[in-house]
Parts: sequence; C-alpha cells; structure tokens
Amino acid sequence: MSNEQRAVSFMDKFRVDGNVALITGGSRGIGRAIALGLAEAGADVILASRKLPDLEATAQEISQTGKRVLTVQANVRNLPEIDELVKKSMEEFGTIDILVNNAGANPVWGSVFDIDERAWDVILGTNLKGHFFLSQAVGEIMRNKGGGAIINVSSTCAFRPDIGIGVYSVAKAGLSMLTEVLAQEWGQYNIRVNSIGPGLTKTKFSESRQGDPIQVKEIVNSTALGRTAEPEEMVNAVIFLASEASSFITGQVLLVDGGHFASVQNMMATIKK
Repeated sequence: MSNEQRAVSFMDKFRVDGNVALITGGSRGIGRAIALGLAEAGADVILASRKLPDLEATAQEISQTGKRVLTVQANVRNLPEIDELVKKSMEEFGTIDILVNNAGANPVWGSVFDIDERAWDVILGTNLKGHFFLSQAVGEIMRNKGGGAIINVSSTCAFRPDIGIGVYSVAKAGLSMLTEVLAQEWGQYNIRVNSIGPGLTKTKFSESRQGDPIQVKEIVNSTALGRTAEPEEMVNAVIFLASEASSFITGQVLLVDGGHFASVQNMMATIKK
C-alpha cells in the first residue's frame, strides 16, 4: 500500500457513512453543530428536543446535505417519551448506530441554597436520568446488532465544581461515572461509550455566564488558549468518538476546553507549593 493509499484509508475511518445518529438537544448550540457535523460525515440523523418547531431549521440544513433526517419531540426526563423516540427512530430507520446524549438543563444559577426539589429533579432528570434510560434503550438495539457508539456531552465541571452551577456539576460528575460503567459493562457487545467535556462555549445555554464579563474574563485568563469555545469546535471530537477512528477507545472523557482544566490544575498546584 502506498503512502497516499494509506492516508486515504486512515482518513476514511473518520467517516460515518451508512450510520444512523440520534442526537438529543439537537435544535441549537452544541447539539445542532454535532448533528450537522455527523450528517456531513455521512450519517442520517434523528433530532430530538422538547420543542419540535425548534428542530425544523436544523433539519432543513441537514436535508440540504442530502442525508435523511427525522425530528421527534421528546423530553428525556419522561420515560414514555424516550420509548416513543426510540420507537419512531426504529420505524423510520430500522437501527441506531450512534447516540449523542446532549440534552441539558440548568434552570437555577446561584447557590445550592437556592435549589428546590423541582430544580434538582429537572437538572438530574435531564442531565443524568434521561441519558441513562435513553442509553439503556438504544444500547439494547446496539447489542442486538453487534455494536455501536454512545457519546455523552459532559463538562469540565464534572471534575471541578463550578460556582453557581453546583447541582449541574453533580449531574455531570454522575454522567462521567455513567460513561465508565456503561463502557465497562457493554464493551463485550462492541458498544463503545465515551464523553466529551466542553469548556465554556458560546451557546444560548451559557448566556447568563457569557453575559457576566468578570466571570468570562476569569475563565479566559485560566484557559491556555485564552478564549471561549465555539459550538462547532466540539464536532470533530464527537465524529472521532463516533467513528472507526476511535475503535479501541471507550470509557474516556475527552476534554475540549482549550486547556482550561489543565491550567486550573497547574494554578492549584502552584498555590499549594
């Protein structure tokens, strides 16, 4: 094999042609970017969100790539809606090869003193419970067909609590452990389970933080690359983890944070000295 042929062969492994990808929270921000990226890489796409009209613009963009797309209204906190999402996906495509658990919610910013039971249930239900039960349902499909890839969208706050989003940090820490548990148990079925951990990213979800120049400055100053992320910068990591290019990688969290976590760790080590 020539060097040119080898290069083409290696690059082909980053394609997901013929795969069907289900993305939750796919109407905007990171979820929208991931959906468009997976379609460009060759996958047909299922988009899920709590509000169906929000998905239409993303679906139209995917259709323009020539790939098939299905939109489904689903709140992942509700198990019957998860069941209906999976049912409609199977009726349309007959399989699910890639699952991206991206749906997220954090209705309260501030002290944990301000968290009531409803807020706790929304945060844990969306960011952890929903991901578990959707992974369980899709994992059974993947087991029956001989494998698949699950990618959870976590956060750097899974490893270092973030002031103002304490319960969200708890949920993301749980998601990291869920990633490891599913990877360990489902590896025997050729199901790979990994996560990405975005740093502060310019999305509607992070608007309240982006609107605080002091907080943003602190984050930027403690990020090696000296800036916040764009949603599109999460896409290549997901394509890598969804494709054959990462065929021997499972149970991992790939931080896509511009070096923020590493910088903070170094700062803490220096302070301790």
